[in-house]
Amino acid sequence: MSLNRRAAIGGLVLAGGLPLSAHARSRPQRIVSLNPCLDAILVEVADRQQIKALSHYSRIRQQSNLYDLALTFPQTHGTAEEIISLRPDLVLGSLHGDRATRNALNRMGITPSIFGVPASISENQQQVRDIARLVGHPARGESLIKRINAALSASRPHHPRRLRALIYQPNGFAAGQGTLMSEMMEIAGFENVAGEYGVGKWGNVSLESLLANPPEVLLSSTAQNQARSWAERIMHHQALASLRDRMVQAPFDERLLYCGGPVLVRTAQALSRARDLALEQLS
Repeated sequence: MSLNRRAAIGGLVLAGGLPLSAHARSRPQRIVSLNPCLDAILVEVADRQQIKALSHYSRIRQQSNLYDLALTFPQTHGTAEEIISLRPDLVLGSLHGDRATRNALNRMGITPSIFGVPASISENQQQVRDIARLVGHPARGESLIKRINAALSASRPHHPRRLRALIYQPNGFAAGQGTLMSEMMEIAGFENVAGEYGVGKWGNVSLESLLANPPEVLLSSTAQNQARSWAERIMHHQALASLRDRMVQAPFDERLLYCGGPVLVRTAQALSRARDLALEQLS
């Protein structure tokens, strides 16, 4: 009997001992997620008892979009041995995840459902739908998409002016054209100027390039006390003070940069606040 088959049979009863309905039996009951962005979608669309473990990345406070909630779930560090011991009937993994782990799981009869990084809002919505369908709750996926669309609509500017803006995160990391973040910026009333600094989809912008050609708005993380590295300190380098009369540095949490799903609700709100702040200071 395959591991997936044993896991499915072993999951026909809830933790409290109550038998599952026929409809519930068709849903996976031992789901493991290996990626923090997938974690964020999973906790929105699955029943809590369906989730066997989230990725350990969601327990890293500085990076996680669901830190407090993640602490209440078991975690996995993504090793094949650890995942197999959880007897999953559904594994959600990333296209950029460890290939050796994926191959080991395949050899054990566990085929992970692999997801890439959505490069657009439409791709993000499809990812939400796919995960909701896999966990057996497609209606919850549609409900989440409605929430995201409502946040996107609310973030659209009333002011006709578009602001030249650049994402500027640790080590000068920027999001360029063809990314989900760039589309979010455009909806919120920004013109993403990362291409002016030679950035493709993703890349780094030097402090010197920024000083020579500043955007109107710099979207960067809030300054941290005793920043741990040059990569972090560059976002608030003292040289940027010379640009205050023509560039607004607006707060934008680095945690919002990489994930879609429900995180886009907060991303849309953060971009809208940054736009309003910039318009006020530049007027």
